[in-house]
Amino acid sequence: MIRVQSVAPDSIGGELRLAPGTELLAVNGRPLEDFLDWEFLTADDRFLLAARLPTGEAVEYDIERPEGLPMGVTLEPPRIRRCGNHCDFCFVDGNPDGLRAPLYIRDDDYRLSFRYGNFATLTNLKPWDKERIVEYRLSPLYVSVHATDPTIRRWLLRNPEAPDIIPQLGWFAERGIAFHTQVVLVPGVNDGVELERTLAALYGLGPAVLSVSVVPVALTEFSKHGLVRELTRDECRAALTAVDRMATRALAERGGPWCYGADDLYLQAGEPLPGPAWYGDFEQRENGVGAVRFLQTRIAAAVERLPDLSGKRIGVVTGRAMGPLMPQVLADVAATTGGRFELVVVENTLFGSSVTTAGLLPGAAIERALGDRRDLDFVLLPAEAVNDDLVFVDDVSAGELAERLPCPVHLSYDFADVLTECGIDVPASTPQADVMTRSRQSNSVFRIPHSALGDVERKG
Repeated sequence: MIRVQSVAPDSIGGELRLAPGTELLAVNGRPLEDFLDWEFLTADDRFLLAARLPTGEAVEYDIERPEGLPMGVTLEPPRIRRCGNHCDFCFVDGNPDGLRAPLYIRDDDYRLSFRYGNFATLTNLKPWDKERIVEYRLSPLYVSVHATDPTIRRWLLRNPEAPDIIPQLGWFAERGIAFHTQVVLVPGVNDGVELERTLAALYGLGPAVLSVSVVPVALTEFSKHGLVRELTRDECRAALTAVDRMATRALAERGGPWCYGADDLYLQAGEPLPGPAWYGDFEQRENGVGAVRFLQTRIAAAVERLPDLSGKRIGVVTGRAMGPLMPQVLADVAATTGGRFELVVVENTLFGSSVTTAGLLPGAAIERALGDRRDLDFVLLPAEAVNDDLVFVDDVSAGELAERLPCPVHLSYDFADVLTECGIDVPASTPQADVMTRSRQSNSVFRIPHSALGDVERKG
């Protein structure tokens, strides 16, 4: 059963006077289970909608839908399908106490994989789910493979019931479903020879596997360090050798690298990143693959729109992972705008120093780093560090943070979004919370729309 959360006034739902709380029961006699049924079954030009109003009255609407006219109905957040695996390296299990409740949800939902690019293991699919994926052509899906050897994969997932992934992906591939896949590399388990076997097996599935990323395991201070450790530099280099070998083969046979190392794998190996052209359309950038090069391409594309910032001193907050990689990016922006950009590398005081991504920086750590920086004209904060309610992972709101800081702050994905769209000459009387809010509202182009899921966070 699904319910209406809100209705846009200038829409079909508005014309029908669908009220919040209305239960949407069936389309053309087919019961509605979730948002997928709603979106696919209401895409026709005409259909019958059975509903139950908040008053309890059952109604049926005969709807003619002109092309391009939206239904305008926002549904209540769906019930998330929880993960039944128990990976030693699960990042959610590595959360400290006291965070927002949704941050402890371990989702493993193929619907979110299709809609938002969340990685799912496909270990909890029922026959009905498989039929639905094929019927609705939910492609591409994002799949955490980790290893193709069934025994090793079950050990990594701590799930003895996990199906053999290659036959499973092959079944979907025969029916037109494609995948982006990932391997989270755990030293001594799925690296070395096993990594090469996994890459070869995925490559053998043909064009249905669109890409595979190899990502070094990331642990927090609260992870199960007695059961899993991080990779050494030599292990990262060995993994990159396997990645490069497969990518070279794919380039020769398929015209593209196909196999990619995450930026962090290069960083931990002490190796330079490939150029932007290597990453094609950057399909896995939100998984940390080509994120730095993507940022550079975005800035280069906006170079003619960047303003003159001569005399301005701008702070740029990031995590330790991007610290060594960001100077060249800032040099490009500074050369174009004439501004002075200062990198502010913030240590993660919530998860520990081993968590280096900017997207998991807590608000308190950012406040500590900027608390006395009255010398900056304004500061760019990583927009991926807040959710759709503008709240950092430690439950500090962006507005609260802005009010406590001595300099204006803007949430930004790629610098150009703020520098070209937001007013940078902020009057001294402007409340910092207002600056933050206006800045965030103009930076939604690359935002994963979590709002449809309530407060559920994207996880790899």
